[in-house]
Amino acid sequence: MFAIKATAWHLTRSSAILSDAAESVVHVAAVAFVVYSLRLSLKPPDEDHPYGHAKISFFSAGFEGGLISIAGCFIFYRAVIQWIEGPEPQHLGWGSLLTALALAINGWLGWYLLRLGKKGGSLILEANGRHVLTDAWTSIGVLAGLGLTMATGWAGFDSICAMLVALNILWWGVRLMWRSASGLMDRADPAVQAAIVARLDAATEKHGVTWHQMRHRHLGDGHWVDFHLVFDDDTTVRDAHEIASDFEREICEEMGPSTIVTTHLEPRDDHARIHGHPPGASPSLREGAAEEGHHPD
Repeated sequence: MFAIKATAWHLTRSSAILSDAAESVVHVAAVAFVVYSLRLSLKPPDEDHPYGHAKISFFSAGFEGGLISIAGCFIFYRAVIQWIEGPEPQHLGWGSLLTALALAINGWLGWYLLRLGKKGGSLILEANGRHVLTDAWTSIGVLAGLGLTMATGWAGFDSICAMLVALNILWWGVRLMWRSASGLMDRADPAVQAAIVARLDAATEKHGVTWHQMRHRHLGDGHWVDFHLVFDDDTTVRDAHEIASDFEREICEEMGPSTIVTTHLEPRDDHARIHGHPPGASPSLREGAAEEGHHPD
């Protein structure tokens, strides 16, 4: 892909095509880190990493987002320089043809990686797929600039489209870095929160128990969910364990097979004392880790 775009730039000296080629240089470096991250994320837990190695997914997404942002800054800088100096691109027909070829390949590859990443719960593949699709959008912007330049004869369209491409690349780069930081800081996803709460509410109504202190975090290749279940005092450990196992299965059905669910079982009548509430207090149940408010029984 880089060879195709470099050839197109050599033929045309187009600022827009240079921006496309520069993005591909960044992509080569990003893919090298993606390969390393994928290999590391698939390693099983060990003594040094008892929770596994999947968190590398967020580092990979952040690294890729940073490289994309650097490319966006470089592209914008080169577009401004061409705008000021004013060299006119040439051989635009061949440049357009090669760029269209790159667009077709990137469009298919980006769609495939994004679908594969979502299907397998791999943030690494999903981030790389979005990077490839960003590359495809870059090519669309380049073709627009070349087309306007050929139609009007004004070379300024080439620089303008390159600037717009740079801003689009920066936008996606910042989004990837934000997603990386959110994952590393275990920021709660509102959509995931709502889905888990809905499942827990439906299950507690069916089994006649209550829940509280639910927390969830993204592991990079799945989710970890834990919560407390409160049972009547006359419930046997066997029955409580069976009900808790039903809860765990339902959450896994909602979140996917890579989900890990941990439950903690508590007696209702002794709940206040265990959690340090004053005698006679009625502690609120059904509370989510990402929610500020509490829900009464």
